[in-house]
Amino acid sequence: MKYLKVLCAVGFLVALVSNIRSISGWTEIRGVYDDICYLRQAHLFQRFGVGGLDTDISRDNDHYLTGKLKEIDFPTWRDPATFPCHTSMPATGKLVIQYPPGTGFALALFPPGFQVIPLYVLTSVVAFGFALAAIWYTSSLFSLVLVAVVGDAAIYLMINPTKASYSMAPTMVACVLAGFLTAKLFLARELRDRLVLAGLVGLIVGVAVNFRLPNLLLASGYLLFFFVSFLLSRKLETFLQGALFAVAFAAGMMPTLLANAINAGSPFSTTYGNVDAAPPGFSFDVIRNYLTDMQFALLVLAGLGSVLMLRRHRGNAMKQVALVTSANLLVNLAFFVSHPIFTPYYTIPIAMLSLWSLLFALLLQPAEAVDGTPAGHAVQA
Repeated sequence: MKYLKVLCAVGFLVALVSNIRSISGWTEIRGVYDDICYLRQAHLFQRFGVGGLDTDISRDNDHYLTGKLKEIDFPTWRDPATFPCHTSMPATGKLVIQYPPGTGFALALFPPGFQVIPLYVLTSVVAFGFALAAIWYTSSLFSLVLVAVVGDAAIYLMINPTKASYSMAPTMVACVLAGFLTAKLFLARELRDRLVLAGLVGLIVGVAVNFRLPNLLLASGYLLFFFVSFLLSRKLETFLQGALFAVAFAAGMMPTLLANAINAGSPFSTTYGNVDAAPPGFSFDVIRNYLTDMQFALLVLAGLGSVLMLRRHRGNAMKQVALVTSANLLVNLAFFVSHPIFTPYYTIPIAMLSLWSLLFALLLQPAEAVDGTPAGHAVQA
């Protein structure tokens, strides 16, 4: 096993080096409107600090955005009413960036003109680090094969399809960290540990909302699980875990709520345009696109893993992780297949959160759980 682990680690390293070589050749000016808007948000943070949450077009008095649009030959770069990924807010009279502020903040951590490359390199290194950590916990050939599949997928996905949206790079980091802590949460034995971990998972999932608003749905499985578990058990510890998760989740997405209040007039008013905020409606074209995309394979793998863990449920904690991932998958799939827009990365976050949660639950379970003895009592229903 030792040599196989080394071979697996070398494979991850090769994938990481390949990523870095590819990323190092990227350009920040590739003609994608979303890129320019995320970079404008970063520019606002670097220029105004926390005041960068206000994305009104009037703050482009240094002509940063118009310069970027002119650089890609945007035909109406002089007319703010036509600027891409900006939405008019009647309540505030502002023309603002539609995206939440987290991605811009992440890009603002790096120097202007050299922001995208270091962001993707750093997030790829984080994925590599968690993949290596997973190798450390393997104890069988089967678990090592699972780690190889999930680890290689996680590293590869950092450039394809996550390159399509800068918001995906930090989202992937949030997913792997939340997946690891989810496994720790449901395998924890002490109430204090469970409460702390419930808060940490909620906080991380909440922070993920600042990168992509649809990441709100990543909390759905947890909230459903805690709610149903409390209804069945009526135990105080179950209520406390769910309450801490919910409070931490709300705290994590506070930057987005504050940005909404500044730009749209209310914390709960969206800055997205009509297409993105459209009501659900099933489209066979959207469903067909998902069925023929790489996302489908990841979703099937996550769904199959959840079902197998539910059927075998090596201990109470393992079953609980599978219930959370199953609920999360179902809610997210219901939303995205009914969304009028398809992209190659919409369901990647829920697929990777589910896979990391299931994988680490399998790897971190105590030895006695393999023999059928319940391990972990995260929620006693």
